[in-house]
Amino acid sequence: MSARKGTRIALWIITSIAIVAVVAAASVVVYLQLNKGPDVPPGTPARPALIAASPTITPVSPDAPEPTAAGVRKALAKVAASPALGKLTGEVTDPLTGATLWSRNPTLPLIPASNTKVLTASAVLLGLPEDKRLTTTVVQGTDGQVILVGAGDPTLSAQPTGVATFFTDAPRIASLAEQIRKSGINVTAVAVDTSAFTGPTMDSTWDRGDIAGGDIAPIESLMADAGRIKPLDEFSPRVDDPAVTAGKVLADALGVDAKVTTVTADAGAKVVAQVTSAPLITRVNDMMRYSDNVMAQALSMELSKATGGDASLAGGAQAVEKTLTANGFDLTGVTLHDTSGLSYANRVPAALLDKLMSGTAGTAEPKLRPMLDGLPIAGGTGTLADRFDPKLTAGAGWVRAKTGTLTGVSSLTGTVLTVDGRVLSFALMSNGTSPADARPALDAVAGALRECGCR
Repeated sequence: MSARKGTRIALWIITSIAIVAVVAAASVVVYLQLNKGPDVPPGTPARPALIAASPTITPVSPDAPEPTAAGVRKALAKVAASPALGKLTGEVTDPLTGATLWSRNPTLPLIPASNTKVLTASAVLLGLPEDKRLTTTVVQGTDGQVILVGAGDPTLSAQPTGVATFFTDAPRIASLAEQIRKSGINVTAVAVDTSAFTGPTMDSTWDRGDIAGGDIAPIESLMADAGRIKPLDEFSPRVDDPAVTAGKVLADALGVDAKVTTVTADAGAKVVAQVTSAPLITRVNDMMRYSDNVMAQALSMELSKATGGDASLAGGAQAVEKTLTANGFDLTGVTLHDTSGLSYANRVPAALLDKLMSGTAGTAEPKLRPMLDGLPIAGGTGTLADRFDPKLTAGAGWVRAKTGTLTGVSSLTGTVLTVDGRVLSFALMSNGTSPADARPALDAVAGALRECGCR
């Protein structure tokens, strides 16, 4: 089922809820009409007091029954043997105790696809302040030229003021244009500065056809809506010249029709406009929820630059590995060619993915806790919106996980709340079969964990 179909289902559900609400409201009106005035039949009970709803979040009990390894093995025996899973590696852990409850070749490195982003998000949260922001500026050039200087923030949006943006609390080019107009500068030309990033803008293992396919764009320090041609469409084709395209948006907003050029601004150039990104934690969660490859690459390059490395694709991968190693994680068997998971050259063991997720769900790594908010919810949000069909498996609403999909590759890493109220972490990777077959089979494994008290 496509994500677009999942969106239609979500809209149908929302519409159904709205209809139920209207019917309920009408019933209340009828009831109130019948219970007021002299026409109320004798003996009618008095109208009950209105109930005030107080939504609360109920924490998971630390005293929930502890599952056993034998119980988990029994629960997963059948679903983990599905031929649809091809070559399967995986691990299940109890974050409260740190005990491994189930595993299959957990140290064998496989292609992780977008589960690579679990490593990227973890390293970024461990290595940078969660409230860190990026500031995109416009500086004054000569003879009426203004220069749009990229800061490595692909959430910068071309959307007009007052119109929704794809990324949460995204800064806008329209705001830059308004500030420039207020500065009184007679703008004759717009240029762009992409010098914040260095090196190739596309990894050698990526397919340029994925630009039109919507999976990636050349990674430049200046981008609008992560290069999406249709800013609100998650699956939109992307542009192959992100910085110049962003410059054209600014030029159009200022009524300038001169060609947009690429320059390097003087270090002391006067700043005439600036906008600021959402905090790091928000950007990481957007990246995880929508599995945005551009965001993943940009975040790792931000990490590299902040920790003294090169703001390049290679530097980003090195920064992720270096940060995780420095924080005590075993990267034996890990090969990162990129930090988004688009590369078939990546290799990651399931054990590492599970250790990161267990640290996120438990108390071992408090800096990783915010990552839970960005994990898609089974049958509800992000890349899991159209998965975990209740007719096929349990888990909808109870599983939160990062997905991963390439041709012949499917992966799922996350957490599940069991029927006994225990939170388990898991990492599952399948190589060698079609995602159309493997993804439902992976969902079945996670669903079996949901239904399992496993004692």
